[in-house]
Amino acid sequence: MPGLGWLRRCYHWTLSWADHPQAHWALFFIAVIEASVFPIPPDLLLVVLALGRPELSLRFAGLATAGSVIGAMIGYAIGMLLFTSVAKPILEFYHAMDQFMRVQALFDEWGLALVLAAGFSPIPFKVITIAAGTFGMPFVGFLLAALASRGARFYLEGALLRWGGATLRNLVERHFEWITLLVTLLVAAGFAALWLW
Repeated sequence: MPGLGWLRRCYHWTLSWADHPQAHWALFFIAVIEASVFPIPPDLLLVVLALGRPELSLRFAGLATAGSVIGAMIGYAIGMLLFTSVAKPILEFYHAMDQFMRVQALFDEWGLALVLAAGFSPIPFKVITIAAGTFGMPFVGFLLAALASRGARFYLEGALLRWGGATLRNLVERHFEWITLLVTLLVAAGFAALWLW
């Protein structure tokens, strides 16, 4: 689609790390920036790495969780300290300013439940982390919710990939196009849900 070439470049850049000797640190780094500014979820790299080394899939899940929680803290700090100079331009870049303002009403009503849902679902987590800081959500509760939801998501993926091993890898390789389409639709659905709020 016209205008979305940058998103495809981000996607290929993320996957290019799979064969790198420091791929595990790339996973950690991508998880950090995804929770604060980056549009591509670390799940892509986590799945590729875990399919290649199923015995290390839980270690990869731990790195993704740790990186994502650190990224959530960065997003929170951006919202709390740098909304006008940093967070607002990021949200405007993603055309998410209207949705962001709608999120304020949701935070007032749902608070921690919103962080838990966003951390586990395809809703863009960066919008929630920045909003939590901007709207003054209590930090400890926010941090625990981010840890619980992101940990549940990545460890579930890691456990499934460890359990599935070669069988799952063969399945992914046979149906890669359909799986890629499904993941893309889930991410798009997350953005759409945020857009409709």
